[in-house]
Amino acid sequence: MPSSYAIGEHFEQFIRLQIDSGRYTNASEVVRASLRLLEDQEKLRQMQLEEMRQLIRDGAESGLGQSADAVFDRLEARYGDPSAACEP
Repeated sequence: MPSSYAIGEHFEQFIRLQIDSGRYTNASEVVRASLRLLEDQEKLRQMQLEEMRQLIRDGAESGLGQSADAVFDRLEARYGDPSAACEP
């Protein structure tokens, strides 16, 4: 079922350049190749969005974080004060 779309002079010229290059034999091939690229790009975008959503869910489910002071206090309690090693 053939369709007709207005794509503007810029893309008309681009299609002509692709055909003139010999890579494609007609406008339909150029449009199909373009749509395949767009489809692949959209699939990748959806996968990236889902990955980000999962990372956000994982972060939210991991509970509250700890303050830097609390972390350093634990490290100092376990390993001592690092500045004490520099004193003569």
